[in-house]
Amino acid sequence: MSKVLELVFTDTAGKNKTLNVNEPREDVTKAEAEAAMQGIIDANVFATANGDLAAIAEARVRTTTVEPLA
Repeated sequence: MSKVLELVFTDTAGKNKTLNVNEPREDVTKAEAEAAMQGIIDANVFATANGDLAAIAEARVRTTTVEPLA
């Protein structure tokens, strides 16, 4: 089973952009994720085709289980 922390931002055009972090800590909190996201927005380190990242949309963990066929 793998986990991915998905940090979803809204850019200046109102479109969602997702930054994926593989294998996050098990105990990561919403507050920690949002603080990191705000730091990314404030540092303005990413630009998209639709402009800069402007706001936090959501933070979520996606869990994937892979089961081989027998």
